[in-house]
Amino acid sequence: MITSKLTSKAQTTVPQPIRAALKLKAGDELVYEIRGELVVLTKARQVAEGDDPFRTFGEWNSAADRKAYGDL
Repeated sequence: MITSKLTSKAQTTVPQPIRAALKLKAGDELVYEIRGELVVLTKARQVAEGDDPFRTFGEWNSAADRKAYGDL
């Protein structure tokens, strides 16, 4: 079992075995999916510039918009 601690500012370090398994590097985004009492952590998929529907509309380019419409 791999563990990490939560700081007083609700931050944690992703342990090295997890970073290696997900091939994470600085700047990568993570996705948290809640399934009942289980949380699944995955690396966010990169969107090619031509595939980004929000590229033209800056006012729609928020984290909430990407979460709500990212799979379209």
